[in-house]
This record gives sequence, C-alpha cells and structure tokens, in this order.
Amino acid sequence: MKRILVILSVGILAACQPTGSKNEAGAGAAGGDKLTTRIGNLSLESGYPSLESVDKLYDERDFQRACIIHNWGLPMVGFHALHLAQRDQIGVKDGEVSVFRDLNDKKGMLTPNITTVYAFCFWNLAEKGALVVDAPAGLIAGGVLDLWQQPITDIGQTGPDKGTGGKYLILPPGSQPISAPGYRVFVSPTVQIWFGTRGLDPDPAKAEATLRQHKFYAWADRVKPAPTTFIPVAGKPWNSEHPSDSRYFKLVAEALMNEPVQTRDRVIAAMLVSLGIEKGKPFQPNERLTKILDQAAMLGELTARANAYEKRFNGAKVWEGKKWEYANMVELNQEDTNYTQIDQRASWFYEAIGNSTGMQGRILGFGQAYLETSKDKAGNWLLGAKNYRIHIPANVPAKQFWSITLYDNVLRNPVITDQGSADISSRKDIAVNADGSVDIYFGPSKPASANKNYIKTIAGKG
Repeated sequence: MKRILVILSVGILAACQPTGSKNEAGAGAAGGDKLTTRIGNLSLESGYPSLESVDKLYDERDFQRACIIHNWGLPMVGFHALHLAQRDQIGVKDGEVSVFRDLNDKKGMLTPNITTVYAFCFWNLAEKGALVVDAPAGLIAGGVLDLWQQPITDIGQTGPDKGTGGKYLILPPGSQPISAPGYRVFVSPTVQIWFGTRGLDPDPAKAEATLRQHKFYAWADRVKPAPTTFIPVAGKPWNSEHPSDSRYFKLVAEALMNEPVQTRDRVIAAMLVSLGIEKGKPFQPNERLTKILDQAAMLGELTARANAYEKRFNGAKVWEGKKWEYANMVELNQEDTNYTQIDQRASWFYEAIGNSTGMQGRILGFGQAYLETSKDKAGNWLLGAKNYRIHIPANVPAKQFWSITLYDNVLRNPVITDQGSADISSRKDIAVNADGSVDIYFGPSKPASANKNYIKTIAGKG
C-alpha cells in the first residue's frame, strides 16, 4: 500500500480508513514503522506519526525553540531583571536615579567594577514621553541603552560631549528627528531605555558629587523640570540574576509586550507564539509547557555558561599560549557582516550588563578594556579551593586605573567573603615589587609567601 496524502481544495487532510496492515510496504522513513531517535522511539503509521509520536515531536520542537530563545533573549532579560530589581527591591522609580557606591551596594549586580561609583536611571518612553538627559562636565563615562542593551549614545568622556557635558534628547521608536538647538537628538529603537554611568574621579566623594549633577526629565517638562531624585542603594539586599526556570520566559514575555518587533527578530517572534508569548495576549503556560520551559531554561542557562567560559567564536583569545579572553566581543549594533551576533552577545550579557563605545576597548587611550579568564595556565578551571598568583608587569598602560575583580561563576556577582573585597586595583594601597611589577594572590587562605595583595576565595565555588 502506497503512502497517500489527500489534500482537498480547502486545505483539509482527508481521513481515510486503512484497508491493510500498518506494516505493509515500509511505512517509516527508515524502512519500518518505528524509528529510534534522540528523543526516544517514534511510531509511524504508513508514514504518519502516531498520535503519541506527534506529541513527542511537538514537545521537542517547543523545547528546542525555548533553548534558542533563552540565549537570544539574554540582553533583554538582563535589562528587564535589572529594571525590576531597581524598582521592586531597591525602591527606585523610573526617572529616579540609584547610586551604587561600593561592594555592598553592587553585590547583586552582574560583574560590576568595584573601583568606581555607579548611577542608573530607567525610563519608559511610551509612558513618560521623550527623555532629556542633562549631563554635567567632569570625569564620567556612560550612556543610554535600549532594551537590547544596544547603546543609543555614549555620554561623558566617551560620548560626543567628550566630558564637557551637555543636553541629550532621546525620542521614542519611530520618531522623526526634530530640530532642537542645544540638544543632541537620538531616536531609540525600543520603548524602554536605561541610563548608566560611573564617576571616574579617584576620590569617591567627588565622583558621586559629579554623578549627582545629572538631570533627567521629560521633553514636555523642559521649560520647568522638576529636580531629579537620587537614591543611594545603601546596602539594600537585591539581585538581578536571570531565573533558571520557566520564570525566565515570563520576563521575556513582559519585556516584549509593548515593544516593536525588530525585523531581525521576526522569525524568533514566530517561535515565541508556539510558547504562548504573543503581543496582546497574556502569557499563561499550561502544565505541559511549564515543564518544557523549566527544562529549557536550565539547559539554556548551562549552554550560556559554556558559551561564556569556553568561547568558541573567533577572535576571543587575547594572547597565544595564554587563557585570557576578550570579555566583550559584541558590536554596538550586535551585527556581524552576515549575521546577528547571538553567541557573542549571549556570552557578554550572560556575564555582564551594559555596552557602549567606551566599553569596546578598541581605541588606544579611549574608554576601557575588559579581559577575563576562567582557567589557570594549564587550562584547568579556576577553583575557589586552590591558590593562584597573577603577575602584572610594570608600567601597565592604564591612564586612570586597572583593577582585578573575582566573580562567582554561577551568580556572576562579586565573590563575597568575610574579607569583604573581591577586588584589587591600582587605586588601592598595594604592594609593588622593586621592578614596578605587582603580584596578586588568590585562595581560600593566604599563602605564607604572599604579600598584602591577597583576595580570599571560597572552597567549593568556581
């Protein structure tokens, strides 16, 4: 009996009553009615998957799509999780500014630098209208980012004002640029935006004082804007870690609900529909889908971890024969010549938050560079139970400072011990060798041969 697929002109598959045995004439693609696959045995009836096999295939399709969407969505989920943490845990509303001073303030953040003072402000262009950022002159570096953490513009030393200050106007998606003398005008691709900056003055008090001179207000209020509110984090407990279960996809749904779909993401948007994520509809996964999403979030998180700590895309290695990698390999628009940089951006935004021209590390004497390693010189993973030494040659080519920070490889937060600091920098009182070089020691206990440049680690953690 030949396999027959009958299609009526209205596109309905005919339901034909079989007249012969299901084993006749090789029903399966492999010459039989059963196939052994990665997802188990699948049964075919004259080429049609059995109802049980159909269910398996749809479950696998949804699982594969969810795994892809997990890594695709990392920059957006990182943005949204940080926004929710600022609003709901720290208690800072959109338009208000949070101030992060030290390790105690930043311990819930993905891979922060401990050496400098941070300031963050979130804004919803649909709810609050176009945003004005009035930046002061001084030693600051940051910018405004869209929902995908793509920089709309740098502000400060690495921005068009070059540290002299000035007014920036950020318009909603789809806006036509307007004539606004005295303002630098930009159009955001997304409704939700985020301003992040840091003070670079060596004196933390002066750095914070400069940050507090920023002003944020709606374009409609430009004639008489209300004062900007600054709220110190002051050690409040908070965390913006990505969920590793189905709640991850809840964040995806929330973040995308009122955003325009970018052309490059339309295929992903189609995949999202099969997972119950569709604009204008509530995200209410049933028991079957929740189970699939729990598994996909767990595997997606582990895949992202492998992609970050064992990079397999080109250009990541800094020096031949060493294990140091460039942490930030993401173009500002997240595009390569022929494709969107899903793996590169997943690596960076799994580990970190934010991106800007100044964070690229590609121009000598401009911005900053980020190098990372998860391995020792022999290629073994760095473990909190072992002792290590980093030797830094003399005359490091850093105009302002260099720093080394240890992070928990699972949480991506700074390592926190009873010692406190997970950071050593050239701005601290450090031991310097006679030739100008610096040795830094890491381990669960301080080696007898170590100088005062010691950071404590935690056995059992990477």
